Amino acid sequence: MLNKYARAFFTRVLTPFAALLIRIGVSPDAVTLVGTGGVVAGALIFYPLGEFFWGTVVITLFVFSDLVDGNMARQLGRSSRWGAFLDSTLDRVADSAIFGGLALWYAGRGDSLVLCGMAIFCLASGQVVSYTKARGEAIGLPVDVNGLVERAERLVITLVACGLSGLHAFGVPGVEILLPIALWVVGIGSAVTLGQRVVTVRRESAEADAMAQGGNGA
Repeated sequence: MLNKYARAFFTRVLTPFAALLIRIGVSPDAVTLVGTGGVVAGALIFYPLGEFFWGTVVITLFVFSDLVDGNMARQLGRSSRWGAFLDSTLDRVADSAIFGGLALWYAGRGDSLVLCGMAIFCLASGQVVSYTKARGEAIGLPVDVNGLVERAERLVITLVACGLSGLHAFGVPGVEILLPIALWVVGIGSAVTLGQRVVTVRRESAEADAMAQGGNGA
């Protein structure tokens, strides 16, 4: 849901910055790699220590590379299968680092095996949600469904909750409850989205098989 509107807005905002990077000779692949490295470092250095505010600041600065690299490729007229593959693959790495960092916190000083398990479930379910679409498209299906909680929603909900929860260290009371709530929302929403995609792929595959059988019969 957020992909459609937020991506279009930030693409317009970041276009001048993308053009600047092109002028100084930076490649889209380099932006992708640096952005992913920054997200991974922010998540795995700050989150296991409970530094949610500063970790989120670092991650947010780098997560926009996902929009900048694509913008650069379009301006250069060099959109490629390799670029799309690299971008999609490293997105999975970044997402894993974010939820992995949260799992490490709750397995250690956060002292909650339930929330550790929920962070791991968010990590795993997010990967499977992405896989279902990729696999469905690989077998020739459109997978025409807007899921309840896709990657943009997972990131926004989690990062906003992490950042606000981190304000507890600055004396803001009550905000620490936001992160556990966000993990449950993302986990349940991802499970619903997975169900939506599985049902869609089942319907589309049945329709495609029926059309193929009808064509063979003709």
